[in-house]
Amino acid sequence: MKAFRLEELEIERATNDGAYLQFLRERNMSVGLYALDAGAADPQQPHGQDEVYFVVSGRASITVGMETTLVARGSVVYVPAGVPHKFHHITEDLRVMVVFSPPEG
Repeated sequence: MKAFRLEELEIERATNDGAYLQFLRERNMSVGLYALDAGAADPQQPHGQDEVYFVVSGRASITVGMETTLVARGSVVYVPAGVPHKFHHITEDLRVMVVFSPPEG
């Protein structure tokens, strides 16, 4: 079994000065913690993998393709591989768990 504590992952991510921390990588998926502070710009480009976002905390909008929705704690968003997507109008520090399948390159 592999088990993780969100508080510890957040400390590790912040210590490494990165917006993204991959903390699990397996044959068919990878999982990471993505952080964007209030007012930040999301620099993402489309990925070659399907993604699922689970919003752990914060508030923002996300645009996937041509659709936009508000997200907050508890929101889950699926993004198909290759589709442009960005978080924006981040009004509260955003922390998002990201699952890639297959694993992120």
